[in-house]
Amino acid sequence: MSLEPDLQNLCENLANQAQAASRTLAAITTAQKNEWLLAAAEAIEAQCDSIRAANDSDVSAARLTDMTTANLDRLTLTPARIRAMAEGLRQVAALPDPVGEIREDAVRPNGLRVQKIGVPLGVIFFLYESRPNVTIDAAGLCAKAGNAVILRGGKEAVHTNRALHAILERELVNAGLPAEAVQLVPTLDRAAVGLLLKMHERIDLVIPRGGESLIRRVAAEASMPVLKHYQGNCHVYVDEHADLAMAERIILNGKCQRPGVCNATESLLVHAAIAGEFLPRLGNSLREAGVEVRGCPRTAEWISEAKPATDADYAAEFLDLILSVKVVTGLSEALEHIRRFSSKHTDAIVTGDPGTAREFAAKVDSAAVVVNASTRFNDGFEIGLGAEIGISTDKFHARGPCGLRELTSYKYILTGNGQIRV
Repeated sequence: MSLEPDLQNLCENLANQAQAASRTLAAITTAQKNEWLLAAAEAIEAQCDSIRAANDSDVSAARLTDMTTANLDRLTLTPARIRAMAEGLRQVAALPDPVGEIREDAVRPNGLRVQKIGVPLGVIFFLYESRPNVTIDAAGLCAKAGNAVILRGGKEAVHTNRALHAILERELVNAGLPAEAVQLVPTLDRAAVGLLLKMHERIDLVIPRGGESLIRRVAAEASMPVLKHYQGNCHVYVDEHADLAMAERIILNGKCQRPGVCNATESLLVHAAIAGEFLPRLGNSLREAGVEVRGCPRTAEWISEAKPATDADYAAEFLDLILSVKVVTGLSEALEHIRRFSSKHTDAIVTGDPGTAREFAAKVDSAAVVVNASTRFNDGFEIGLGAEIGISTDKFHARGPCGLRELTSYKYILTGNGQIRV
């Protein structure tokens, strides 16, 4: 007998339960939400060993596959990363509640008061791959913003995600909140994703976080709005007025600190006037760090082991210790290269000239532009949003790191004393 009716029923139940839970969440107090967040943080730290045991099962299985080094790193939970998940929940609890926030308040000439008030989106369907810490980040942010969330992690993290979800669900019940506020899709059948993507009457937003193929599938099939970014091809342009020691630190941090993430530096542009001085010293440092360089012919003059770069290399999100490099004649060529190849995620300039910095910031059309700092700072935690739901390269309805406020909408409340329209 076909399992399709059972799968349809399962998905409809998930969506119906999430919608019912979202109505409850929309009306609870900030204190109730924070109580759950803080209790969940304590429980995650207390159960570190059991979380790691579940994660070890997933990592051991992944090592037997062709999973990339970057994705294996994303999958692995160390004690420090588990503590960071708990700290993320505490930071979310400490943030102002965007639900009920008065964003605009004005009185019209006729005495009618018009207020713009923050409200939850409703139900969020969140799909993600490899990184089980996203289970905690997504649940905490969605619930604090008054939304119910349906989580669908990748099969590679199934044991870890189930262990984390069990903690969240238990603490929801202990806090007197609906367990269905955070649900984990219980099947690995990919058909369930397609069914949920059609339920726009009950699901208000879908957020895919993973590889480009996942995101393109969701964007093509979703019947509700999608918050997404396809990839993070992040550039650093080293200007002729740059502090070269600073530039070297910024590039090494952006490329090597954690190469398998979307805000890692993937492409380097160097002004021709300082290339002869800068690239040999940088090449030595990249070599010591195990970074493969793919560069233009002028790059190869100063970094002898550089492989020839293609347009595909300049467009690539490597998520590995690989860096594309090009020597440019100046800011105009750097801007044109970024316009052509950037994924509009994060692009940086290193310069000591304020005018050049201003022009770069004005003309680069990316979710984040960074001046004299690492691309790795385009991150919700680092810029004070607490845990983030992801980094959007869209322009509507949210852009850049998406925290609490980006998981809400608003409505207008009009208050009068008998006014009528004439």
